[in-house]
Amino acid sequence: MIRHFSAEFIIPVNGEPLKNGIVSIDDKGKIIDLYENDGSGLITDNVEHFNGIIVPGFINSHCHLELSHMIGKVAPGEGLMAFLSKVIGHRASAEPDILEAMKNADRDMQENGIVAVGDISNNLLSKEIKEQSPVHYHTFVEFLGFDPENARSIFNKAVELLCTFSPLPASLAPHAPYSVSKELLKIFQKNTEGHSELTSIHNQECDAENELYRYKTGKFLDFYKSLNLNIEFFKPQARNSIQSIIPLFAKKQRILLVHNTYTSLKDVYFANRFNRDIHWCFCPKANIYIEGRVPKIEMFQFHDFNITVGTDSLASNDKLCIFSELKTIKDHFPTLPFTETLRWATINGARFLGIDDKYGSIVIGKTPGLNLITNTDGLELTGASEVRKII
Repeated sequence: MIRHFSAEFIIPVNGEPLKNGIVSIDDKGKIIDLYENDGSGLITDNVEHFNGIIVPGFINSHCHLELSHMIGKVAPGEGLMAFLSKVIGHRASAEPDILEAMKNADRDMQENGIVAVGDISNNLLSKEIKEQSPVHYHTFVEFLGFDPENARSIFNKAVELLCTFSPLPASLAPHAPYSVSKELLKIFQKNTEGHSELTSIHNQECDAENELYRYKTGKFLDFYKSLNLNIEFFKPQARNSIQSIIPLFAKKQRILLVHNTYTSLKDVYFANRFNRDIHWCFCPKANIYIEGRVPKIEMFQFHDFNITVGTDSLASNDKLCIFSELKTIKDHFPTLPFTETLRWATINGARFLGIDDKYGSIVIGKTPGLNLITNTDGLELTGASEVRKII
């Protein structure tokens, strides 16, 4: 059965918005027609009309599904050190509770119009949920270890876990510059050189990360001490963390730098000089929840960057909803047009995950999912704007 949807605007993302546009889909969700209703009467019956804007399904490029049971367990605004300590302390829970929370989070993402997710995993618990979900998941199997002596064994265990996610899409991802040793990154680089695999790393989520790398001072020293980790081996780099780690990634890798809360313009220029395939992911609600600030997004918008949007986890957010992230961006950067930030949340995320042949834009032949955004001001979001999944 073919269904026809019309709205005040359809934003296909790959082209200009269509005023009073009509999009037609088949019973499998594939786009079979798309055009602007100019009054010629190509379709006059059986059109479902909506007030608002029709957009493609959203891509959540950074999520931690396995932390869904931690909602409300970490107080907001205490900074990254306190956040990490509480995640370590509260991460363990009864397996049925973790599974139930993940199932609910997966269902909520579907209802919030998310069709694909880049998800961080440290264990195999999420595999069955991902296999059964209509959401497309790419799993980033995360590895971490700051002690260089354990680098080889840590990497081997990560590879073993990666294999268990087969046949689901999955690849390896280092956690963060403050939790992965140089030796571990070098092993990762050696094993991925020449491959265009996806990877992800948390980047500059707090200023203490830069302080550690520049001077070997700051809050991370106390954090390591609380973990009984001796870091005498670590030498200050006299430069920010991103400038120290980018050269350690394989040249053909597609790299997602997540958060970037304390990334400077100098860091951006440095990263560009290394000619890596870098994508910048913003999770503004999580940044506010943890550090009480958002990245300098306006610094990124004037460059030809592939920017994406993520939700982070329910340990650092009240919901897994990309539309809420877009509204937060609008609140802090009101001059940013919705047509631009929508690209970040759709086609850019799809391109990073390598699924833009099916998702990310309303194009004939694709199955991107359709969302309706209501209570808008023309093509712009308002404080009252809401999202509803159509298909």
